[in-house]
Amino acid sequence: MRIVVVGAGVAGCIMVRALARLPGADVLCLERAECEDQSEAGTGLNIGPNGVQALQMHDPALASAITAASLPWRRWKASLTDGTLLFDLPLATVANNDGWRIRWSELYRILRRAAAPHIAYRSTITWIGPCRTDSTKAALEWIEAGSRKSLSEIDLLIGVDGRYSQVRRAISGEPAVRQVGVAISRALVPDTSGGLIDDYEQWFNGPNRLLAFRVPPAHIYATCAFPIPIGEEIPEHLKRPEALRDMYVPPSGKPSPPARWLVEAICSHAADLHWARMQEHDLLYADPRRNVLFLGDAAHGMVPTLGQGATQTIEDATLAADVIAREWACERCDPRACLELVSDLRSDRMRFAMQFSFEATDTLLAGADPVAGTLQKTGSDFMAKLRRLYCGAAEIRGAQSGRHEMSKWSSST
Repeated sequence: MRIVVVGAGVAGCIMVRALARLPGADVLCLERAECEDQSEAGTGLNIGPNGVQALQMHDPALASAITAASLPWRRWKASLTDGTLLFDLPLATVANNDGWRIRWSELYRILRRAAAPHIAYRSTITWIGPCRTDSTKAALEWIEAGSRKSLSEIDLLIGVDGRYSQVRRAISGEPAVRQVGVAISRALVPDTSGGLIDDYEQWFNGPNRLLAFRVPPAHIYATCAFPIPIGEEIPEHLKRPEALRDMYVPPSGKPSPPARWLVEAICSHAADLHWARMQEHDLLYADPRRNVLFLGDAAHGMVPTLGQGATQTIEDATLAADVIAREWACERCDPRACLELVSDLRSDRMRFAMQFSFEATDTLLAGADPVAGTLQKTGSDFMAKLRRLYCGAAEIRGAQSGRHEMSKWSSST
């Protein structure tokens, strides 16, 4: 079977590493970046306990490598910018294991090394379409390191090329996008806080929120967020240091030491901030006409409020890789059946994760009361959903194993 993966990000590398081990599988990953571009990639991220658990169950060696390069995520705190504590949650009360705090560049380095040598870097896709002889299959044309290349019959095409997926647009059309009405910036800054910033923490001044945590080696991942009108661009004047400072000054005029340090760190890097509008788009794992699978942000762009973007991407990839490997072991190499299994097993959980993350964005919206909203998150309903989010990966894997055993029994009778 010829399998082509588009994108050597989180899902792409996990899939390539797993599928390349299958006997008789011809696996190729196309990545437009240079081989060493990950050294400057992105800022930082937190990966929830459910993503860690999913990768530990799927590929313990790869999970151990990431653990060694990261800091544990064990606590979630929320305060006002004047220092008033609203929320202090040890993740051990709602999860089976720690999460991770890591730099994007370090995560890419580990994953891409694990997926080598099946990644073709400097590969720019110039055309995607149906195979001329079999419309269920896909075909590709691309330029790789200056040379034109093509594949006319791809048994399984896996699009993991991000929120603005070229594969999804070409095969399944432009997904419907929903703006949330929140602007967010990201930065990775040197840790000069003297211990003021460590594990995952948020600070509110009205609906304006700061968020930060420490990542190795000696850096702070810092974000600021504030409401904007839905569908409108982020006003340029609100990206300036003077405007950002004003947003986070509490009514007392005296921000807490962590909030003061964080605001100054963000303002001193204002020219380098990455800005985006929070949004989500329609969920789609399997194209209905062709053997094309979408995973990660290509399948489900979602709001980042609960830190589930990369986390759900790991859940996607580990489950999809396991489904394909188990079907392969039973000598059932039908791509269509694999797509439908992945979609069936993942869709309900993904809808839950997307909806829960959207609901948790309530404290960031215009006119929100972050005190009431955050205190509500200490209640039993929110905690039950958080426990379902952080522990549900194992349940889905159990359902997958059960279906596999039933398939084996039915195929032998």
